[in-house]
Amino acid sequence: MKDMSIPLIAQLCLAFGMAGLFWPEKFLAVFDVLMFPWPSGYRTVRANSIAAIILAVLLFLAIWARPH
Repeated sequence: MKDMSIPLIAQLCLAFGMAGLFWPEKFLAVFDVLMFPWPSGYRTVRANSIAAIILAVLLFLAIWARPH
């Protein structure tokens, strides 16, 4: 199970990133709770979704470049 942690995190980042880009209105309620004093908007959701996709790509590259 230890070997599956990084690929699982990469898949979750990719899934939530794509979902945030396709359905930002569904994630607005979550971001309202997470960013309590500040109002959340579509721009914030899209920026975090793009950052999650970039993180998934970086994790994939880390897995791919790891020596075996």
